[in-house]
Amino acid sequence: MKCALVIPSWAPEDIFSSKTAASQINYWQPLGTLYVASVLREAGHDVRFLNGAFRSHQSILDELAEFRPSLVGIYSTTFGWDKAKKAAADIRALMGDSAFLCAGGPYPSAVKELCMRDAGTLFDAAVCGEGEYTLRELLERLGAKRGLEGLQGLIYRHDDGSIVTNPERPLIQDLDALPFPARDLLGDAGMYIPPPATYRRRPVAVMITARGCNRRCIYCFQLDKDRRSGIRFRSIDSVIAEIEHCLSQGYREIKFIDDTLAGDYDRAMQLAREIKARGLDFTWFASACVNQVDKPLLQAFREAGCWAILFGAESGVQKNLNTIRKGTTLDQIRKAVKAAQEVGLKVSTPFMFGIPGETFEEGLETIRFAVELNPDIANFHAITPFPGTYLYDNLERFGTVSAELTDYTYQGAAFIPYSMTRDEIVRLRQIAFRSFYGRPSFLLKRLLELRSLNDLRVAARSARSLFWLFARDNLFTRMRNQPGA
Repeated sequence: MKCALVIPSWAPEDIFSSKTAASQINYWQPLGTLYVASVLREAGHDVRFLNGAFRSHQSILDELAEFRPSLVGIYSTTFGWDKAKKAAADIRALMGDSAFLCAGGPYPSAVKELCMRDAGTLFDAAVCGEGEYTLRELLERLGAKRGLEGLQGLIYRHDDGSIVTNPERPLIQDLDALPFPARDLLGDAGMYIPPPATYRRRPVAVMITARGCNRRCIYCFQLDKDRRSGIRFRSIDSVIAEIEHCLSQGYREIKFIDDTLAGDYDRAMQLAREIKARGLDFTWFASACVNQVDKPLLQAFREAGCWAILFGAESGVQKNLNTIRKGTTLDQIRKAVKAAQEVGLKVSTPFMFGIPGETFEEGLETIRFAVELNPDIANFHAITPFPGTYLYDNLERFGTVSAELTDYTYQGAAFIPYSMTRDEIVRLRQIAFRSFYGRPSFLLKRLLELRSLNDLRVAARSARSLFWLFARDNLFTRMRNQPGA
């Protein structure tokens, strides 16, 4: 059968403010969609991938009119649900009932039948959870003209108009059984550029070596939050084979997007040693929890080609780390950052403001902690209650939600704890970026590190973003009175 997998058309301004969109723009390879595509192609289906990051809404409609697929799968995040509905409405008007329209992605997985009710008759079904085998079985049933009763992981609209919620599909345990993501469907891989300063070489492939997480942070989406299955690991042989496959396709860097690459210490060490032993020529970037690494492991990463690592620091106040159920301490954060820098890794540490119970003064303490750590990259977000998270499920216990729709971006303040105001959260983010990136010592360090035209472009984008931040509130006149000056 012909199948089209669609990410609705979007622009950077939909996620970032108009002033900073140019400097923050990045495009991730949609790994989940590519896994679905590879499974469907393995089953013999004709699959096209239409990515609205690089295509207009009309061009997507035009290709669908030419391709005439039997099924159209539309991907949606929380940010993108309105665009997903718009895409479904126009595809329905274009193709009528000749195509089966199915929603998928983080948002349908989180809210389940609510998305079907909200969309009216636009969608015939929604895939919830890992979609590879659910969508494959859906196409099998549609091809055989069989009903959808009992199809695990699917919510669908019955012929009588009612919404039927089938049982959940168990999580995939044998990840090695999945074919590698269908990266050839991306077209020009060079268009997929990670965030500034988070890559060294291009093109960059995105890869996972495991699925799931053994932590329960209140702001993270938990696909299997009731069953608490933890991490499911791929074999080292499978991971190495995919790395070699990516290198044969021309990729020069890999971004491992596991929640933590060090979830199994011995396995992480084995992976690093195997990469080094085979002499695989690529650079890589990974994330890890600070209490799962030590200097020997980080040194092994470095010797295997890793150039940077992300540690989710989140807060400089232990009480707030406990509130978000991070399971780490300030001392563990300090030790991990120090060890990584000592072996020559660049370090990225995201922080967040608006944690339940956090005060403005504690936010200032987090800023001072970030300056003390002195990582190479620091980011400062507002904690956001996305559907499917513990925070979202317990909103009334912890605070309120902003009435500003624009706050549901990476730069907003969608959640306001009872201990703080929205304006204080916004102000903390402004102070944090200025205090961290405006330090003369930091600016001199970055200047001395410039080695290429790409480095210069990244620095120029960052400087432009900071300029708008400073100018918006005339922060230059108040720098001497704030943390980190």
